[in-house]
Amino acid sequence: MTGQLARASEFAELHDELRTVARNILTATAPGTVREWSAIVAADWPGLEIGSEFDGAGVTFAEVAVVLREMGRALTRSPYASVAVAVAALAHAEPGPGRDGLLRDTATGGAVPVLAMSGSTADNPPFTISRGSGGTSLTGTTEFTADITAATTVMLPARDTDGATVLVATRPEAPGISVAAQPCLDTTRDFGTLSAEAAVVGDDAVWRWGRAGADPLAAVARRRTVATAIDSLGLAEAALETTVEHVRTRAQFGRPVGSFQAVKHACADMLVSLRIAGQLVDAAVTAEVRDDPDAWIAAARAKSYTCAAAVDIAGKAVQLHGGMGYTWESGIHRYLERATLNRSLYGSPTQHRAELAARYRDTAFTP
Repeated sequence: MTGQLARASEFAELHDELRTVARNILTATAPGTVREWSAIVAADWPGLEIGSEFDGAGVTFAEVAVVLREMGRALTRSPYASVAVAVAALAHAEPGPGRDGLLRDTATGGAVPVLAMSGSTADNPPFTISRGSGGTSLTGTTEFTADITAATTVMLPARDTDGATVLVATRPEAPGISVAAQPCLDTTRDFGTLSAEAAVVGDDAVWRWGRAGADPLAAVARRRTVATAIDSLGLAEAALETTVEHVRTRAQFGRPVGSFQAVKHACADMLVSLRIAGQLVDAAVTAEVRDDPDAWIAAARAKSYTCAAAVDIAGKAVQLHGGMGYTWESGIHRYLERATLNRSLYGSPTQHRAELAARYRDTAFTP
């Protein structure tokens, strides 16, 4: 038991140091401003979850989660979250020179890989492989894909001619590949569409995807779901802290706004929701690190509650800032915009709760 406590304390200290460094780096730019990829690379964050044999740090998703949470707090505009999901996708790909080289390039900052999956939940690969006398080609489309316009390498989940799920790596400017930005209300994020029209790819760029008994699409969908919940937790924390500071200093009727009971209760409710969300997100991250068979349950709980709570907290933050909260200059609206987008990405709270309810219903009477 003593060893376990020492290990937990050791990681807590590591996470505190990582959190401090991340906060200093990410708050150096204004919310919504593009955080230069060079700064992310200099901090060695792209290689956190990549093994040391590929020049990465060889740590776990728990450390990645610390950075993602700080990015949510700072409303960072960066493809880092998408790269973290891409690294998880590569972990499920068959080892080989192409995959291993991409992992190494990602860890050292030479590549920005992004997985081409739509903003909705993924059930089937969005691309299909065709093989003929002209070689191997790829066809399909994804829309509202996060950070696809920032990618130097696009990774396309595809169905091969034998029915197997494969991962295809290619350049966004390759012949037959078209990438275009899509407008988004949230000004702190970037989305786009990718289309492949009989795009010819080399056989060495087509990798078998999925470990024995594992569904790579489900694993990657779960990872990006948890990453989105982490982002919402971070932005909700920042929205509450900003609001508490405002009501402490803003005076009306000769006293601080925060001294009024209605404002106190609103802030207390926000804090309670935040604490619950934090517990659920921590559980989801732990399940991801351990690769629990029921990790999707923890992910669904975290996503459904945290993303809904973040919208509520950000909305109250706007309200408690009074008239200035409704102005563009205040900037508080950015929390609400990002939280609202997160709530709809990768399954709404209603969808995740329906899946959980179905699970509990089906197992309720199992002896």
